[in-house]
Amino acid sequence: MMTIGTPLSPSATKVLFLGAGELGKEVVIELQRLGVEVIACDRYKNAPGMQVAHRSYVLDMTDAAAVRKVIEAERPHFIVPEIEAIATDELAAIEADGLATVIPTACATQLTMNREGIRRLAVEELGLQTSPYAFASDGETLAAEAERIGYPVFVKPVMSSSGKGQSFVKSAADIHAAWDHALEAGRTNQVRVIVEGAVDFDYEITLLAVRHAGGTDFCAPIGHRQEDGDYVESWQPQPMSEAALATAQEMARKVTDALGGRGLFGVELFVKGDEVWFSEVSPRPHDTGLVTLGTQDQSEFELHARAILGLPVDTSLTRPGASAVIYGGLDAEGVTFSGIDDALAVPGSQLRLFGKPVSYEKRRMGVAVVHAEDIDTARERARQSASAVAVSE
Repeated sequence: MMTIGTPLSPSATKVLFLGAGELGKEVVIELQRLGVEVIACDRYKNAPGMQVAHRSYVLDMTDAAAVRKVIEAERPHFIVPEIEAIATDELAAIEADGLATVIPTACATQLTMNREGIRRLAVEELGLQTSPYAFASDGETLAAEAERIGYPVFVKPVMSSSGKGQSFVKSAADIHAAWDHALEAGRTNQVRVIVEGAVDFDYEITLLAVRHAGGTDFCAPIGHRQEDGDYVESWQPQPMSEAALATAQEMARKVTDALGGRGLFGVELFVKGDEVWFSEVSPRPHDTGLVTLGTQDQSEFELHARAILGLPVDTSLTRPGASAVIYGGLDAEGVTFSGIDDALAVPGSQLRLFGKPVSYEKRRMGVAVVHAEDIDTARERARQSASAVAVSE
């Protein structure tokens, strides 16, 4: 039986976040609703999750000594990694020393924070179908592997997220620029990239899988549209054949079972007809899953919080919905948002303004989420709601 103590008391149940962005912020809120004491860490002050946590720390999370110092000082029951740039080897040592439980596990965090580790697991151990791929540690190897796979190709740092450092390369003339871009934008100083062949797919989905005390459950598939590797809108449910859905769930179950632990995983897949390819997996709520704030009684954030604590979950879809991103549109600090009244006048709409202290032109500063009678209507209204919000200095 799970028991939860009282925050800010000796009986407190404590959860520490490594990374405190907008997705972590929503999980922090859900944990606090259940009486959990939360500590948020990030590389900059006033990160979104810090604004709602009990305490916060600013540190370089790739610094193993700094990570251990905070964890030894706070003695959390659970550690929740939210980003890729973390000293994952130190998390494994912390878990081995019995200081805390890493969500989902330290090993899973090591594998999924690195595209090379998870791709080798998926293909070489689990036999999942993926796009053709190779890894490279220098520009010459990258060029040779791209030629072998055949253009067009995608080039990505092995450690990055949300499209950072990703390039779509149509010919050999642009391959060295893609190498430079990947190194500049990667989340660590590791000089390593993955080059992937393009898959001829009809659509791509995120399948949210929840490993919890009672087993593994799946949310309805989420469709999404990306630009430059970063999602700009998502919708749920994504229509797909029963055969494709069964294959997608089988793939997701295999990879999440191999990773183990508990919590919510975002499994990204390509689909063409009844055929499915594995792409990536994140051991935490997924940005495209923001749509679940309007489509499920228990959003992906509540599901993650419940799974962490060993509590029952319900992945039921209650209604169709969609999300659309609100970008900063400018480089500035302490921006203001207007048009919120118009955005919320859209039927079935809600907003999340993340509270990031600095805006960039292509930084995600908020999201509009809309529920409707069908996904086409929801997508149109989500775009309408998001476009009503203006960001200014």
